[in-house]
Parts: sequence; C-alpha cells; structure tokens
Amino acid sequence: MSLSDFSAPIWLAFALVVLVLAVGYVLVQRQRQKRMLRFANLEMLETVATDKPNRLRHLPTALGLAGLLLLTVALAGPTAMHKVPRNRATVILAIDVSLSMKATDVQPSRLAAAQTAAKRFVDNIPTGINLGLVAFAGTASVLVSPTINRSEVRTAIDHLQLAERTATGEAIFTSMQAINTLNAVLGGGNAPAARIVLESDGKETVPLNLDDPRGAFTAAREAKSKGIPISTISFGTTWGAVDIPDGSGGSERVPVPVDDESLRKVANLSSGAFFSAASLSDLHKAYDTLEQQIGYEEQRGDASRPWLIAAALVIAAAFVSSLFIRQRLP
Repeated sequence: MSLSDFSAPIWLAFALVVLVLAVGYVLVQRQRQKRMLRFANLEMLETVATDKPNRLRHLPTALGLAGLLLLTVALAGPTAMHKVPRNRATVILAIDVSLSMKATDVQPSRLAAAQTAAKRFVDNIPTGINLGLVAFAGTASVLVSPTINRSEVRTAIDHLQLAERTATGEAIFTSMQAINTLNAVLGGGNAPAARIVLESDGKETVPLNLDDPRGAFTAAREAKSKGIPISTISFGTTWGAVDIPDGSGGSERVPVPVDDESLRKVANLSSGAFFSAASLSDLHKAYDTLEQQIGYEEQRGDASRPWLIAAALVIAAAFVSSLFIRQRLP
C-alpha cells in the first residue's frame, strides 16, 4: 500500500504522536523503577514481592497504542479497487438463428441451449445496462431495442425462429445501428460504453467473402473504429449435422461444423474476446465471464471500514484488559 492509496495521507503523520506516546510510556516506567529502587527498603521489598513484576501489566497500554495506529490508518482514508455494477452501458446480444442451429449435437438442440443460456445472461446482467436483442440468419433484425426492461428481451428470446443462411456481417452492422440510435436519443456527446455479444455456430454464408463491404471482417473493423468491441461465442461441435429438405419430399444430412476461426478473427479485429462452447455448461461459463467483464467495472473506493472495526476492537480489548489485569508494584 503506497501513499497514493490514501485519500488523506497527511493523517499518517499522527503515527508519530503514537510513537512519542510509546517512547514516553517506556521512559515513565523506567523513571518509576529508578525512584522505587532509590527510596524503597530493598530487604522488605524482597520479602513482600517475591515474584518478578508481571509483564502483562503493559498489555492495556500496548493494545491502546495499537488501536491508535489502526485508527491512524483509517483516518488517512485507505482506498481499494471495488467491483461495482455498471449503471450506464449498452449491450447488444446477437444470436444466430440459421438452420444449423437446430443441430442436436448440443442437447436438446443448439438453439434451445442458446436460448437457455441467453436468458440466464439476461437475468444476471446488472439492471442499469441497456440490453438489446438482434437475431440473424440470411438477414438481421432488431427484435428488442436497447432497454432496461428484461422481460421484453426474455420474451423475444423465447420466440426466436430459424431461417436459412448466415449473415454475420449484417448482424454486426445492425447491432451498431441499434447502438447509434440509442446514443442519438441519449445525446451523442455523452454516449455510454457499448459492446456486442455475438453467438453463432457457423461460418458466414452471406456474403461468402468475409472481407466484402457487408462481410463480418469489414463490420468488425468498423466496430473497432467506433470503439465497440465484439465478444464472440462459437457454439457447437465439429461433428454437428442437420437434415435439410431436398425439395423432393426427402431430406439431406448436411454437416454443420462449428467455425471457430472466423469468429475468433471477428473478436480480434474488434478488440473483443472470443469464447468456444461445445455444451450448455460451456455456454453458461462463457456468458458468466462476459457478465463479469461487461456488467461490472472496477472503481477505487473507500476501504477504511475494516481498519475502523479493527481499531474499535483493539481499543475495547485494551479497556477490558485494564479491568482484569491488576497492576503490581515494579
């Protein structure tokens, strides 16, 4: 702990007063002993006081001085970093609803597991955060504009519908537009911090080139330029597959392996974080980590309470000990 960790370090100078009191106490005890030896009848004293002086007689004073030292630290206003909920921030939760999300490699299905984990995230994130929901497949749409009303987001998550193709870039652009809209309402000059949480299980298919003007990598670069990190969650396994209608009344078994590579790059390009989840428990862990990163921030605050409590207890112990420890003649 350095001087910069105190809000009023000048009070630490009071420790010198405590030191002077300690030195004064020692000197007074020595003077008393000298006077006693000078005027006392030593033969009679040895007869009356056969035991050595009890050192416990100094305990009340020692405890009192220790209590003053603890009180000195408290008066100096020690501070520490505390994790506190964010009161102003905007988070857009973008969930992939492409047909690959009906794969059952994650039970009961990728979409059902994603809905369960997303609703838990919605319930746990601090209430002061504006939370919005974007669903994307071949296109992206804002299902819930950023709001502190969690019930709206939960209801929208429950009613997610699957569709064809995956337009990850459109999801990012649409999320940024929702953030910009809220900032315009709040006053663009004082826009709150924002982040996009994007959960997907496959590679972008619209457009095929992720560096296309509407591609995911292009969108990620623009998000970084706007100071909006994208945290991506790659959800699913490498052996996932779905049955796709073939147009003749039958279906075709199509592999839908998870695509970690592109989602990791999206996160890196936007200065966000990447998570890989192959099960519901993995998905919960990813969202729990995001909850801590997004929902809370560290602020330096007062940390004097423990010192005040310790000082009060030690001073009380000094008073109690003075009642039970009888002072003996030195």
